[in-house]
Amino acid sequence: MSSEKQVRRRGLMLVISSPSGAGKTTLSRRLMQEFPDVTLSVSATTRDPRPGEVDGRDYQFRTLAEFRDMIAADAFLEWAKVFDRYYGTPRADTVALLEQGKDVIFDVDWQGADALHDEMPNDVVSVFVLPPSIAALRERLAAREGMNAEGVERRMRDARAEIRHWRRYDYCIVNDDLTTAYDKLRRILLVERQKRLRQRHLDAHVRDLLDESGAAGS
Repeated sequence: MSSEKQVRRRGLMLVISSPSGAGKTTLSRRLMQEFPDVTLSVSATTRDPRPGEVDGRDYQFRTLAEFRDMIAADAFLEWAKVFDRYYGTPRADTVALLEQGKDVIFDVDWQGADALHDEMPNDVVSVFVLPPSIAALRERLAAREGMNAEGVERRMRDARAEIRHWRRYDYCIVNDDLTTAYDKLRRILLVERQKRLRQRHLDAHVRDLLDESGAAGS
Protein backbone atom coordinates (compact mmCIF):
# COMPACT_ATOMS: atom_id res chain seq x y z
CA MET A 1 0.00 0.00 0.00
CA SER A 2 1.24 3.53 -0.79
CA SER A 3 2.68 5.57 2.02
CA GLU A 4 1.21 8.95 2.96
CA LYS A 5 4.06 10.75 1.20
CA GLN A 6 3.23 9.01 -2.06
CA VAL A 7 -0.47 9.88 -1.95
CA ARG A 8 -1.30 12.46 -4.58
CA ARG A 9 -4.21 14.83 -4.25
CA ARG A 10 -5.59 17.72 -6.24
CA GLY A 11 -5.02 21.11 -4.66
CA LEU A 12 -7.85 23.41 -3.63
CA MET A 13 -8.64 27.08 -4.17
CA LEU A 14 -8.91 28.73 -0.75
CA VAL A 15 -10.81 31.99 -1.12
CA ILE A 16 -10.38 34.22 1.93
CA SER A 17 -12.39 37.45 2.09
CA SER A 18 -12.94 40.02 4.82
CA PRO A 19 -13.38 43.71 5.39
CA SER A 20 -10.10 45.61 5.47
CA GLY A 21 -8.64 45.25 8.96
CA ALA A 22 -10.39 41.99 9.89
CA GLY A 23 -7.19 39.95 9.57
CA LYS A 24 -7.30 37.95 6.33
CA THR A 25 -3.78 38.99 5.27
CA THR A 26 -2.22 37.97 8.59
CA LEU A 27 -4.11 34.67 8.59
CA SER A 28 -3.09 33.93 5.00
CA ARG A 29 0.56 34.60 5.73
CA ARG A 30 0.52 32.29 8.74
CA LEU A 31 -1.00 29.54 6.64
CA MET A 32 1.70 29.86 3.98
CA GLN A 33 4.42 29.91 6.64
CA GLU A 34 3.18 26.65 8.17
CA PHE A 35 2.30 24.83 4.94
CA PRO A 36 4.90 24.98 2.15
CA ASP A 37 2.38 23.58 -0.36
CA VAL A 38 0.08 26.59 0.13
CA THR A 39 0.76 29.53 -2.18
CA LEU A 40 -0.80 32.88 -3.01
CA SER A 41 -2.49 33.44 -6.36
CA VAL A 42 -0.56 35.93 -8.50
CA SER A 43 -2.98 38.19 -10.35
CA ALA A 44 -2.41 39.85 -13.69
CA THR A 45 -2.82 43.62 -13.74
CA THR A 46 -2.49 46.59 -16.08
CA ARG A 47 -1.22 48.94 -13.38
CA ASP A 48 2.44 49.92 -13.26
CA PRO A 49 4.80 48.13 -10.84
CA ARG A 50 5.44 49.91 -7.57
CA PRO A 51 8.97 50.23 -6.16
CA GLY A 52 10.24 46.80 -5.11
CA GLU A 53 7.52 44.82 -6.90
CA VAL A 54 8.67 41.97 -9.15
CA ASP A 55 6.84 40.71 -12.22
CA GLY A 56 5.59 37.18 -11.61
CA ARG A 57 5.99 37.39 -7.84
CA ASP A 58 3.77 40.28 -6.79
CA TYR A 59 1.72 40.59 -9.97
CA GLN A 60 1.89 39.63 -13.61
CA PHE A 61 2.22 43.06 -15.15
CA ARG A 62 0.51 43.30 -18.54
CA THR A 63 -0.26 46.05 -21.01
CA LEU A 64 -3.89 46.94 -21.61
CA ALA A 65 -3.72 45.30 -25.04
CA GLU A 66 -2.27 42.09 -23.54
CA PHE A 67 -4.94 42.02 -20.85
CA ARG A 68 -7.73 42.47 -23.39
CA ASP A 69 -6.29 39.67 -25.49
CA MET A 70 -6.40 37.42 -22.41
CA ILE A 71 -10.04 38.36 -21.83
CA ALA A 72 -10.88 37.53 -25.44
CA ALA A 73 -9.10 34.17 -25.09
CA ASP A 74 -11.06 33.33 -21.91
CA ALA A 75 -7.72 33.15 -20.09
CA PHE A 76 -9.09 34.44 -16.76
CA LEU A 77 -11.10 32.68 -14.09
CA GLU A 78 -12.28 36.12 -13.02
CA TRP A 79 -11.34 39.70 -13.80
CA ALA A 80 -12.45 43.18 -12.82
CA LYS A 81 -11.78 46.84 -13.58
CA VAL A 82 -10.83 48.86 -10.50
CA PHE A 83 -10.16 52.60 -10.80
CA ASP A 84 -9.22 52.38 -14.51
CA ARG A 85 -6.90 49.42 -13.90
CA TYR A 86 -7.65 45.79 -14.69
CA TYR A 87 -6.99 42.81 -12.43
CA GLY A 88 -7.55 39.14 -13.19
CA THR A 89 -6.79 35.55 -12.15
CA PRO A 90 -5.03 33.62 -14.93
CA ARG A 91 -6.78 30.30 -15.51
CA ALA A 92 -3.81 28.24 -16.72
CA ASP A 93 -1.58 29.16 -13.77
CA THR A 94 -4.22 28.17 -11.23
CA VAL A 95 -5.03 24.85 -12.89
CA ALA A 96 -1.33 23.97 -13.11
CA LEU A 97 -0.86 24.57 -9.38
CA LEU A 98 -3.92 22.50 -8.48
CA GLU A 99 -2.65 19.62 -10.62
CA GLN A 100 0.67 19.77 -8.74
CA GLY A 101 -1.22 19.33 -5.45
CA LYS A 102 -0.73 22.96 -4.41
CA ASP A 103 -3.40 24.86 -2.50
CA VAL A 104 -3.88 28.39 -3.80
CA ILE A 105 -5.06 31.31 -1.64
CA PHE A 106 -7.18 34.02 -3.27
CA ASP A 107 -7.66 37.43 -1.68
CA VAL A 108 -10.82 38.62 -3.45
CA ASP A 109 -14.14 40.22 -2.54
CA TRP A 110 -17.51 38.47 -2.68
CA GLN A 111 -17.91 39.14 -6.40
CA GLY A 112 -14.54 37.55 -7.12
CA ALA A 113 -15.43 34.64 -4.84
CA ASP A 114 -18.66 34.08 -6.74
CA ALA A 115 -16.87 34.22 -10.11
CA LEU A 116 -14.24 31.70 -9.03
CA HIS A 117 -16.91 29.36 -7.67
CA ASP A 118 -18.89 29.59 -10.90
CA GLU A 119 -15.81 28.62 -12.93
CA MET A 120 -14.44 25.85 -10.67
CA PRO A 121 -17.10 24.86 -8.10
CA ASN A 122 -15.43 21.59 -7.07
CA ASP A 123 -12.13 23.32 -6.30
CA VAL A 124 -13.21 26.42 -4.38
CA VAL A 125 -13.40 26.56 -0.58
CA SER A 126 -14.51 30.00 0.61
CA VAL A 127 -13.93 31.57 4.02
CA PHE A 128 -15.18 34.93 5.26
CA VAL A 129 -13.35 36.53 8.18
CA LEU A 130 -15.51 38.71 10.44
CA PRO A 131 -14.30 41.22 13.03
CA PRO A 132 -15.50 40.77 16.63
CA SER A 133 -17.25 44.15 16.48
CA ILE A 134 -17.47 47.30 14.40
CA ALA A 135 -15.71 49.20 17.18
CA ALA A 136 -12.80 46.75 17.11
CA LEU A 137 -12.55 47.02 13.34
CA ARG A 138 -12.48 50.81 13.50
CA GLU A 139 -9.77 50.64 16.17
CA ARG A 140 -7.62 48.31 14.06
CA LEU A 141 -7.94 50.54 11.01
CA ALA A 142 -7.15 53.71 12.96
CA ALA A 143 -4.00 52.07 14.33
CA ARG A 144 -2.57 51.45 10.85
CA GLU A 145 0.46 53.51 9.93
CA GLY A 146 -0.40 56.35 7.57
CA MET A 147 -4.16 55.93 7.98
CA ASN A 148 -6.15 59.15 8.33
CA ALA A 149 -9.73 59.71 9.46
CA GLU A 150 -11.05 59.91 5.91
CA GLY A 151 -9.42 56.58 5.04
CA VAL A 152 -10.90 54.94 8.11
CA GLU A 153 -14.40 56.11 7.27
CA ARG A 154 -14.10 54.98 3.66
CA ARG A 155 -13.02 51.51 4.75
CA MET A 156 -15.78 51.35 7.35
CA ARG A 157 -18.36 52.05 4.65
CA ASP A 158 -16.82 49.34 2.47
CA ALA A 159 -16.82 46.95 5.44
CA ARG A 160 -20.54 47.29 6.02
CA ALA A 161 -21.20 46.55 2.34
CA GLU A 162 -18.90 43.50 2.34
CA ILE A 163 -20.23 42.00 5.58
CA ARG A 164 -23.73 41.81 4.08
CA HIS A 165 -22.50 39.03 1.78
CA TRP A 166 -21.18 36.72 4.48
CA ARG A 167 -23.77 34.03 3.77
CA ARG A 168 -22.27 33.38 0.33
CA TYR A 169 -19.26 31.67 1.90
CA ASP A 170 -18.72 28.06 2.95
CA TYR A 171 -17.20 29.06 6.30
CA CYS A 172 -17.14 32.14 8.52
CA ILE A 173 -14.54 32.86 11.20
CA VAL A 174 -14.90 35.59 13.83
CA ASN A 175 -11.40 36.93 14.40
CA ASP A 176 -11.65 38.01 18.02
CA ASP A 177 -8.42 36.18 18.87
CA LEU A 178 -5.79 35.66 16.16
CA THR A 179 -4.51 32.33 17.49
CA THR A 180 -8.02 30.88 17.74
CA ALA A 181 -9.01 32.23 14.32
CA TYR A 182 -5.90 30.75 12.74
CA ASP A 183 -6.53 27.36 14.34
CA LYS A 184 -10.01 27.35 12.79
CA LEU A 185 -8.62 28.29 9.37
CA ARG A 186 -5.94 25.57 9.38
CA ARG A 187 -8.52 22.97 10.44
CA ILE A 188 -10.73 24.00 7.51
CA LEU A 189 -7.77 23.50 5.18
CA LEU A 190 -6.88 20.09 6.59
CA VAL A 191 -10.46 18.79 6.45
CA GLU A 192 -11.08 20.09 2.92
CA ARG A 193 -7.89 18.42 1.70
CA GLN A 194 -9.43 15.04 2.61
CA LYS A 195 -12.54 15.38 0.45
CA ARG A 196 -13.03 12.40 -1.84
CA LEU A 197 -12.92 14.43 -5.05
CA ARG A 198 -9.43 15.69 -4.17
CA GLN A 199 -7.97 12.27 -3.40
CA ARG A 200 -6.75 11.31 -6.86
CA HIS A 201 -5.13 8.07 -5.65
CA LEU A 202 -8.44 6.57 -4.51
CA ASP A 203 -9.69 5.43 -7.93
CA ALA A 204 -6.60 3.30 -8.47
CA HIS A 205 -6.64 2.10 -4.88
CA VAL A 206 -10.26 0.97 -5.09
CA ARG A 207 -9.61 -0.77 -8.41
CA ASP A 208 -6.74 -2.66 -6.78
CA LEU A 209 -8.98 -3.65 -3.87
CA LEU A 210 -11.71 -4.93 -6.20
CA ASP A 211 -9.23 -6.78 -8.37
CA GLU A 212 -7.69 -8.35 -5.27
CA SER A 213 -11.07 -9.37 -3.86
CA GLY A 214 -12.10 -10.82 -7.23
CA ALA A 215 -8.92 -12.85 -7.48
CA ALA A 216 -9.33 -14.09 -3.92
CA GLY A 217 -12.89 -15.20 -4.62
CA SER A 218 -12.17 -17.02 -7.86
